[in-house]
Amino acid sequence: MLLNIVRTIKNLRPPSPSSLISALSCPPTGVTAPDTAGLPTALAHLPDPRARRGVRHRLPVVVSAAVCAVVAGYRSYTAIAEWIDDAPAATMLTLGINPDRRPSETMIRRLLQALDPDLLTAAIGDWLNGRGTTTEEPATRQAIAVDGNTLRGSRSSGNTARHVLAACDHDTSVVLASTNVDGKTNEITRFKPLLDQISDLRGTLITVGALHCHRDHVTYLAERGADSILTVKATSPPCTSNWPPCPGEPSRTPPATPAADTAAARSAP
Repeated sequence: MLLNIVRTIKNLRPPSPSSLISALSCPPTGVTAPDTAGLPTALAHLPDPRARRGVRHRLPVVVSAAVCAVVAGYRSYTAIAEWIDDAPAATMLTLGINPDRRPSETMIRRLLQALDPDLLTAAIGDWLNGRGTTTEEPATRQAIAVDGNTLRGSRSSGNTARHVLAACDHDTSVVLASTNVDGKTNEITRFKPLLDQISDLRGTLITVGALHCHRDHVTYLAERGADSILTVKATSPPCTSNWPPCPGEPSRTPPATPAADTAAARSAP
């Protein structure tokens, strides 16, 4: 959910009537219906890129309203401004906006474009993590999955599709952090910067794919007090050949190669 919200805000398409889609009716499983409780507070520490002079609307107020609009399905700057214009006065007052002086599309666009995407991701991730609830018994410990994906619909005529590495909570399906993986780097080098966005990993279980089965990554997680489950493929014989087999699993020791049954082999001394 966070990935859609933040990446949509930071990479909005040009305004067009088709960008107005129906409001979301089913939030992700395990997450309460979005509201603004605590969101302005979570955004309060974000640095404001605007000059202090002439600021009419505080940054947490504008970004909170933009998040609400994106959650409701409004995916362009024009659409976000229209949602804010059409929202009831009571909603604006709850967000901290004067109903008679609502932010304009120009101001919203310039502010969102100037925000640091990593700081915004971390701030909203902390808020969503605190809002997540489950109907089942809570897990005894938090488990976080790290995986990379290419963003659907992010490719344009002049740019390739954007690839991101994200950390997702197993229990609530909330994306806690994400980072860009551009053409100059890869998922391996972005592993640590991704998890650095999560302030406390002590006692957390991190699950990753075979791509991240590296000594440096395991050492990093151990230093931060986290445990890990890593996928190890058979193409890593230094790891797989030294591990004992699971109960009922045949030995991993490769069978001896039989001697060639040829005339030359039979005649050899």
